[in-house]
Amino acid sequence: MKKIKEIYKEYNIMPNLAEHQMRVAAVAMQISDSLDFKLDKESLILSCLFHDMGNIIKFNLNYFPKHNEPEDIDYWQKVKDSFIIKYGHNEHKASKEISKEIGLSSNIIEIIDSIDPKNIEKLAIGDDFVKKICIYADNRVTPFGVVSAEERSLEAKERYKNHPHAFGEDERSVFMENLLLIEKQIFSHSNIKSENINNNSIEKYLEKLEDFSI
Repeated sequence: MKKIKEIYKEYNIMPNLAEHQMRVAAVAMQISDSLDFKLDKESLILSCLFHDMGNIIKFNLNYFPKHNEPEDIDYWQKVKDSFIIKYGHNEHKASKEISKEIGLSSNIIEIIDSIDPKNIEKLAIGDDFVKKICIYADNRVTPFGVVSAEERSLEAKERYKNHPHAFGEDERSVFMENLLLIEKQIFSHSNIKSENINNNSIEKYLEKLEDFSI
C-alpha cells in the first residue's frame, strides 16, 4: 500500500495542487460525517484525492510564482511538458488516465469524470450524493484555502479569465445556480451549515488524510 503523498510524489504533483486535492477531500469528509444518511465514504474520499491529478496541464505557472517554490518555473514547465506529451492537452482526461494507472476502481474513475463543470446541471437533478459532494467540495477550495462557493467562483473567474475553455457569463450563472442548488440539497441532510466548513474545521480531517493509503 502507498500513502497518498507518496503517489503525489511519484507523479510529481505540484505542492499547491496536492494541497488542493487534500483540502477538497477534507471538505468532503467533514460533509460526509455530518449527513443523516450513509454513503460510500471511501469512494468519495479517493475521488476527491485524485480528481485533479492532471491539472498542471492547464496551469499558468506565472500566475502564482510562489507556488513554484522550492523548485523554479523551469522545473515545473518541464513537468507540465512531460504531462502534455504523455496525456495530451486535456487536463480532465489526463486525471482519468492517471486514476486508471494508479489502479482506482471504475466507479471512482466515473466519479472523477463527473467532477466537470459541464455536468453541473445533471448532478443537480440527479440523486448521487457522492458526485454532488465531490463537485461541491471542489468548488469550496481556492489555491489559498476554503472559502464560500460564491467567493470561490469569483476567484476562479479571475484566475481562468484567459483560459481557452473559461466559462462565459451565462455559463457561469447557470453553473452557480446549480452549485447553490446542490449546496442546499447537501445541507438539507446535514447537521451543520455551509459556513461551518472552513480552514479550521477541516484541520482534523487533513490530519487523518496524512496516513490515508491505497
